[in-house]
Amino acid sequence: MKFNQLIVGFAETLPLEIEISGIAINSYQVKLGYVFIALAGENQHGLEYAAQALKQGASAIIYDPSGLGENLATKLKNIPLIKIEELLFKISHISARFYDYPAKKLAVIGITGTNGKTSCSQFLAQMLPESVVIGTLGWGEWQKLRKTQNTTPDALTLQSMLAQSVNENKTNVSLEVSSHGLELGRVSCVNFEGVVFTNLSRDHLDFHGSMEAYFQAKLSVFKRPELKFAVINLDDTYSGRIITALSANVVLWTFSRLGKKFEQVHCITAKNVQLLETGLSFDIYDGDNQSKVCCNFYGIFNVENILAVITTLLAMGFSLNEATRKASVLKEISGRMQRFGGNGLPLIFVDYAHTPDALDKTLAALKQHYHQQITIVFGCGGDRDKGKRMKMGQIACQQADNIIITDDNPRYEKSKTIISDILVGCDPNKVTIISNRQQAIKTAIMQASADECILIAGKGHEDYQDISGVKYPFSDQLIVQQILQERLSL
Repeated sequence: MKFNQLIVGFAETLPLEIEISGIAINSYQVKLGYVFIALAGENQHGLEYAAQALKQGASAIIYDPSGLGENLATKLKNIPLIKIEELLFKISHISARFYDYPAKKLAVIGITGTNGKTSCSQFLAQMLPESVVIGTLGWGEWQKLRKTQNTTPDALTLQSMLAQSVNENKTNVSLEVSSHGLELGRVSCVNFEGVVFTNLSRDHLDFHGSMEAYFQAKLSVFKRPELKFAVINLDDTYSGRIITALSANVVLWTFSRLGKKFEQVHCITAKNVQLLETGLSFDIYDGDNQSKVCCNFYGIFNVENILAVITTLLAMGFSLNEATRKASVLKEISGRMQRFGGNGLPLIFVDYAHTPDALDKTLAALKQHYHQQITIVFGCGGDRDKGKRMKMGQIACQQADNIIITDDNPRYEKSKTIISDILVGCDPNKVTIISNRQQAIKTAIMQASADECILIAGKGHEDYQDISGVKYPFSDQLIVQQILQERLSL
C-alpha cells in the first residue's frame, strides 16, 4: 500500500508516494518499510520512541500533536511526518484500511455486558463453524488460544487479528466488547453482524465515573448502522433502554430465564431449570418449539449464558434442535466456575467473579447446587473501583459460612488498605485475614472437611499476580491442584 492511500481523509497527503509494508504502535515491532504510529499517552508520547522506530526501519511516522507531540516533532528531520488530531480514535479506521477491512469478510458477533462476556464468546466459538474468539482468555480457535493484553485488544492489533482470521479461512468471530474498548475507539471500524447484551452491574466506575456513563458506553455498540441483529437479555433492567435505542432495521431477538416476553419479538425462554450436582438441566422454548439442554456447568447465570448463545445461533439461522445439541456438548471454560476436588476431597471452584454482582451470583449458585458449608477466598484489585470493596465484603458474609480475605492484584496499593476497605462490610466473627494468596488457598483446602465447598474468587484464568507493577507468576488453578495433591499424600 502507498502511504498516501493510508492517510487520505485523515491528513494532508504528501507529493511523494512511499510504499509501506506494515504499521505499528510499538517502536520495537517496527520493521523495514513500516509506518510508526506515535500516540499521546498519559505519561509519555510515542514520539519519544521515534529514534528506535527509525533504527528498526520506519519509513514514515504518524503522530498525535497533543501533549508533547508538537514539540517532539520539531526535533525529527528527514522522514515523512504526518500530524493527525485525536489519533487514538482514528487508528481503527487507519488499520482497517491497511488490512483491507477484514471485518467485512467475517460474521463478527460482539458480546457486551458486565458479566458473561467470556463464557458467551467461548461458547459461541465452540458452537459456530470455522470460528475464532477474541477476548479475555486470548484469541484464535477456542482450543488454541494465543494471548491478548486486553479484553478487547487495541485497534491496530484487533484489525491484524481479524485479517489473520480471514487468511486462515475463518468465517465467524465472537468478540468480547468491553466498555473500555468502546470508549477508546478500539472497535470503531469493526463491522458487527450481531451484538449480544448479557447484563449490566457495577464495574469499571474508576474509569467511567458513573453507572450512566458506563451504560452509555455499552449502548453505543447497539447504535451501529451496519448491525443486522441484536440479542438482548430481558431479565436485565437495562434491556428496555437498549431495545428503544435500536434502529428499525435491526432484527431483535430476546431471551429470558424468568419467562419474560416482548410483544411481537422472538423470545427464547427457559423452564423447569434444575441445578444438579452434575450441572444444569432445563427446557428451552422458542414459541411452540421446545428442546432440552443438559450440561456440566454450574450456576443459574450459566442458564442465562446458554440462553444467550442459543438465541444467537437462532438469529444466525440455526434450528432450535441444532443449537441445543451444540449447547449440550459445550466444554468447560478456564477460570469460570471451574471445578476441582470431590471424591473424598472438598469441592473447589475457581471463578473470575470480581464484581459484587458476579460474586453474589456465584455464591448463590453454589448454595443452590450444594447444600454443604461454603468457604470463600477472595480479595479486591488495587487501583480500581474502591466502592465495590465493602459491597463484596457484605455479600461474602451474607452468602458464605467462612470467609478468608486475601490479596488479589494489589498493583500499587497497599494490601492492608484494600483489606481494610473490604472489612467495612464484614462480620469480623466470620473472617480470617491471610494476605498471602497461596497461603490463604492452602489454609482453606487443608482445613475443609470432605463434604465442604470452597470458592476461590477474583482471578479465575489469570496466571499472574500484579504487585507494585510487577506481574509475578501465579495461578489459582495450579495452586489448587498442587494443594489437593499435597492433601492426598498426607
